[in-house]
Amino acid sequence: MKKIYNVFFTIIAMSIVSACIPPGIGGKKSPSSPDVPVLGTEPSVNQPDWDASSIDRNANNVEAGEYIVQSGDTLSGIAARSGAPQSEIAKVNGLSAPYALQIGQILQIPAGTYHRVSSGETGIAIARAYGVPWREIVDINGLEAPYILRVGQRLKLPTQGEIRNSANRTVTPEERASAFNLEIDDIVTGGEPAVAAKEDTPDATLASNIPRPDSFDSQFIYPLRGRTISRFGSKGGGIVNDGINIAAADGTSIGSAADGVVVYSGNEIEVFGGLILVDHGGGWVTAYGHVGKINVSRGDKVKAGQNIGEVGQTGYVDRPQLHFEIRKDRRPIDPLTKLPNN
Repeated sequence: MKKIYNVFFTIIAMSIVSACIPPGIGGKKSPSSPDVPVLGTEPSVNQPDWDASSIDRNANNVEAGEYIVQSGDTLSGIAARSGAPQSEIAKVNGLSAPYALQIGQILQIPAGTYHRVSSGETGIAIARAYGVPWREIVDINGLEAPYILRVGQRLKLPTQGEIRNSANRTVTPEERASAFNLEIDDIVTGGEPAVAAKEDTPDATLASNIPRPDSFDSQFIYPLRGRTISRFGSKGGGIVNDGINIAAADGTSIGSAADGVVVYSGNEIEVFGGLILVDHGGGWVTAYGHVGKINVSRGDKVKAGQNIGEVGQTGYVDRPQLHFEIRKDRRPIDPLTKLPNN
């Protein structure tokens, strides 16, 4: 039976989501690593604040119900009282901006578990706090580039039931957070801190914390020249390479494959060690892994061929090399199809 909401809307008590631990780096093994990973020396970098302990786990479990519009009601006010996002209420009721309501109109309130975003929170940290895959939060909330969260925004969380370990003990959120592994896609879509915006304008365009290019109308060039030791695609035995690996001497200069803006430089994805991500606009992103020395910081504008780092033996590799990826709209594509033939 549906719950009937009135002007004295009852907010459902807080309920923390328990969910399964996401797989490792896309459930993939490093194509250039042995079964027992070989870790090189990691570059010294300043890590972004993606600590799950900084997140206020304020998720509310909202029951499905109905709300009868009263005089003076606004959609944002109804959303605030119900705990359901304004965008979700608008979607299930077929409403569009400026969200004009009629007295006596019956609105459907969608069920779900929602986290209210606080200032400075990142999507990755929120996902870690609840132990759920960030990519699922992106999908169920319909988040789009540049994936900027708004302070006060309510994010729907995946509800996958409680997880128990082999001893039949419920795994705590802290334990799930500690086991959380990042993917490149997580950093691209969930690394931006939330920004302030008006509560009643959830669909307003939010500027990124760093200036990303609007479009990409150029060509990619090789970040360095060398022998390709692992190509794109499946290698068998569950091993998948989302890019190519190029052998090079330790300290070899790495150039940006095109003009763009650095959106990440760090070493939080263990398999890649030192990692740099460059946004080129239009959904195009390049990744550079196993970097021994990182020469750029988040927010730096770079030109094609500009030095961004040096080859190293970091992450799960047994020799110096560069792991290079090209991604379009979050999906990896074979770099050799976009690089010059000679």
